[in-house]
Amino acid sequence: MSAVLDPQRTLAELKELRELTSDQHGAQRVAFSDAWVRARDWLASKLAELPVETHRDAAGNLWSTLVGDSPQALLLGGHMDSVPNGGWLDGCLNTLAGLEVMRRFIGEFDGRPPVTIRLVDWADEEGARFGKSLFGSSAFSGHLDMAEARQLTDKDGISLPEALGRVDISFENVLEAQIERAGAFAYLELHIEQGPVLLDLGLPLGVVAGTFGVERHAISFTGQAAHSGSTPMKRRKDAFLAAARMAPEIHRIADRHGGVCTIGSCVTKPGIVTSVAAECHITLDQRHLDPQALAAMRDEAMTASRHFADETGCTVAWSRLCHIAPVHFDPQLIAFACEAVEEIPGSCHTLPSGPLHDASEVSRSGIPTAMIFVQSLHGLSHNAIEDTHEDDIVLAIRALDRLASKAIRCATVSPGQAGSSRQSLYSTRTRICFEYPPVS
Repeated sequence: MSAVLDPQRTLAELKELRELTSDQHGAQRVAFSDAWVRARDWLASKLAELPVETHRDAAGNLWSTLVGDSPQALLLGGHMDSVPNGGWLDGCLNTLAGLEVMRRFIGEFDGRPPVTIRLVDWADEEGARFGKSLFGSSAFSGHLDMAEARQLTDKDGISLPEALGRVDISFENVLEAQIERAGAFAYLELHIEQGPVLLDLGLPLGVVAGTFGVERHAISFTGQAAHSGSTPMKRRKDAFLAAARMAPEIHRIADRHGGVCTIGSCVTKPGIVTSVAAECHITLDQRHLDPQALAAMRDEAMTASRHFADETGCTVAWSRLCHIAPVHFDPQLIAFACEAVEEIPGSCHTLPSGPLHDASEVSRSGIPTAMIFVQSLHGLSHNAIEDTHEDDIVLAIRALDRLASKAIRCATVSPGQAGSSRQSLYSTRTRICFEYPPVS
């Protein structure tokens, strides 16, 4: 096998996968669906051509291992699943770029690199069917809430445990996936940005500082139903009015703190044209990279909701749907990623990620982590028109390959230590720098 990286092969494989698992509306690789199984089988056929061991762990994550001189392992990852009607690059670019980097290591070292290389395809990153993102990687990290996940159902009433059983995954055993953390000294991931920051800056690549923390709540305003024709405006207890005043306020809150806030749904009761709304239920999603700022945004939204409820003669109640702490990626790996991007050549711009990623869960498990973003045309994802310039995809794969080489050349591989601490393996322990030429 050639020691030369071939990003054009990855482009061809991405298009092949698109033909296999997409229709006129976009990608249809929803986790645990027939299309997802086809995508997994297709990936397995590519892996079968390589001198690697491939297996599925207890949570359904697919692992392919190239054994090296050291058992300490560099992890490369992504996810083959998509949202319904999704784009052609979200998730699968990560996986197939990692596959190409693994091929290059096989060729350069005649199948025996200085450290072990592991490629992982995470199960159900998107959470499109059951509303639980990062299923496989949170099982790997040990942070999966089993009680919560056990109760999840899809729109047809099928439970998550039942769906897993249909693809031969035992729900009660999924946390056994944590065994795969053994020996991991770093995790690297390439992903499309999914937003417009790099597009607006005119940059093809960026380095991810970390992922936003999330506060997600259901907010219920309760007023009084009344006839829409006979009730004077000043006598109304309009739950919808109270909720509606939250819309401009969350924008002001986001502007003050530099985060993002979204009201994603709104349901009124009785929900008829001839009645003042007695109830109005909204959802609020707030995200920030700084935990103090995230907490402040939540507190200010709560205060505002009580104020608007009082103004309109209503009451308000909050129910937490989700809390995810912000994640900051490894400083030394971020520095390596910047070096890799600049050597392409390019300009290193660091930015936070608003969307969650499997990399967040890997980092939460204590394994040093880094991500590279590639520009998204239109600043859009989770959409059939999602796209990225092919030249930028080539640059991104080359950058990931360089980052992998840097991580391997200067990685601490002390037996029994990798993956056991939140501290950076690179900044706190003696490095072992393997002597081999940098990638051209």
